[in-house]
Amino acid sequence: MLESTSPARPHDQHGDAHDRMIRIPGGTFRMGSDQHYPEEAPVHRVTVDAFWIDRTPVTNRQFKAFVRATGHVTSAQIVPEAKDYHGALPHMLYAGSLVFIPPERPVDLRNWSEWWTFLKGADWRHPYGPRSNINGRDNHPVVHVTLADALAYAAWAGKELPTEAEWEFAARGGLDGADYAWGDEFTPGGTHQANTWQGEFPRENLCNDGFERTSPVTAFAPNGYGLHDMIGNVWEWTTDWFSHAHTADAAKACCIPENPRGAPEHASYDSAQPQIKIPRKVIKGGSHLCAPNYCRRYRPAARHAQPVDTSTSHVGFRCVVRAGNESP
Repeated sequence: MLESTSPARPHDQHGDAHDRMIRIPGGTFRMGSDQHYPEEAPVHRVTVDAFWIDRTPVTNRQFKAFVRATGHVTSAQIVPEAKDYHGALPHMLYAGSLVFIPPERPVDLRNWSEWWTFLKGADWRHPYGPRSNINGRDNHPVVHVTLADALAYAAWAGKELPTEAEWEFAARGGLDGADYAWGDEFTPGGTHQANTWQGEFPRENLCNDGFERTSPVTAFAPNGYGLHDMIGNVWEWTTDWFSHAHTADAAKACCIPENPRGAPEHASYDSAQPQIKIPRKVIKGGSHLCAPNYCRRYRPAARHAQPVDTSTSHVGFRCVVRAGNESP
């Protein structure tokens, strides 16, 4: 396990025990997978420089300190403007966020609206609607944060969001090519290594891992770099625009991409909805809703597209400080 002493950096006075960062060495690794979802292919070699990364996702406690210090209002707490959503009727525009609500009957797994609801009053303080709260959940990951919210927190903390390559390199924990962050077996010895879904998604959650929704960020063992929750619990924002596939491997070793920054913004638009021009970022790591019968994205190579203006009850983030950007 690598050294876990945090580098000196701006706003350290706002930190707590979960704010400590871990230094990840630079190196070349095989990014992506040819064995799972098409957007993860092809496997290709990538080089990243050394960087520091948060030991856990940003927690409710940390985000609360940020809001207290800055007065930040999250996107989910702001009523959308009609000009940004052409054709929306006035009664359809209200502050809220997407919340997972399990259906009571069998549903078509191709229709995510069967279990996702845009719920009025849902936000980071009220993760399951206005009558819910985060009391007793200080060490759970903050959710209902858009890209703008994550970037605002990172700027306040003197940090940045990771690139997809940085995130995946860190998630692998030194196990280049392994399916999972802990090896090639999902539940070695029958032990759950991450907060994911057991049972028939989205109706039946057996909670064999001990959690129905989010879990404390150190509930599961860290990976080989000492990082918690790189897999499961909540998806995490990265800075890269989404693309439908990776770029093929470089023909020569001298041409391996160094610190890649993903696809161009226009390539991230959803081709299934050409009339909607909302760019999408790559999110990584899967969440507590990833299930064997629906979404096997509880792996370092897995990736998904998230619209930059959309917050949900299963997306959070963590931050990085790149080598050379540490405060003296």
